[in-house]
Amino acid sequence: MTRCSPAIHAGSRTWTSSPDWSSFAMKIGIIGAGNIGQALTGRFREIGHEVLIANSRGPETLSGLAKETGAVAVTAHEAARGGEVVIVTIPESRIPGLPSDLFAGVSPETVVVDTGNYYPRERDGRIAPIEEGVPESQWVADQLGRPVIKAFNNIYAEHLRTHGKPSTADKRIALPVAGDDSNAKATILKLVDELGFDGVDAGTLAESWRQQPASPVYGTDLDLEGVRQALLDATRERRPEWRATSESPGTYDAPK
Repeated sequence: MTRCSPAIHAGSRTWTSSPDWSSFAMKIGIIGAGNIGQALTGRFREIGHEVLIANSRGPETLSGLAKETGAVAVTAHEAARGGEVVIVTIPESRIPGLPSDLFAGVSPETVVVDTGNYYPRERDGRIAPIEEGVPESQWVADQLGRPVIKAFNNIYAEHLRTHGKPSTADKRIALPVAGDDSNAKATILKLVDELGFDGVDAGTLAESWRQQPASPVYGTDLDLEGVRQALLDATRERRPEWRATSESPGTYDAPK
């Protein structure tokens, strides 16, 4: 896999599911309007969910995305408080910069999802606990002071946007979902299915290293059995090219 930021490219979608009116639409807060945030915003709106979208620059900067998708542009606090599911999809290095009270007063039943990946040489610089072996999303949970589910981190945004298929299709792409709360995981696995992918329970958050960058499941668009095997084949040791150096970070074009 080319080490680069997952990006959305123009192109017609191969499949768009219709809203499932047999169940209630969910309210989904998305904090981060980068490539994954935009892809999820568009797809969740297409399948009938309400979306509150926030970024670090303020709701007024999201008017175009809101108009295009029908999402509602809000502040980060409003996204965290207004969603039954809240998806945090910002660069790993910016997690500590989120408001310390972001989830203050938010119901413990609200499911928080982390889509992040640690790119020390390209973007994030050195994050000591991750370098020392703490799984990336466990570190995010520690920073947020809130349990998280790890999902949507191993697929390119373009593929998330365009590669979903109906549940009756053969060889759907499968996505791993890790976390400690079985009910929260079930909620996200259902959303994964609605988006047109097979969901795989990838174990606890402590095991989420199995879907981190450089793992066999990362960026490979495997099917259900392929993902299950890839998770088993993963090794925990972080390879040298995925560790920070004294000069980190560089850029995606010139990692350091």
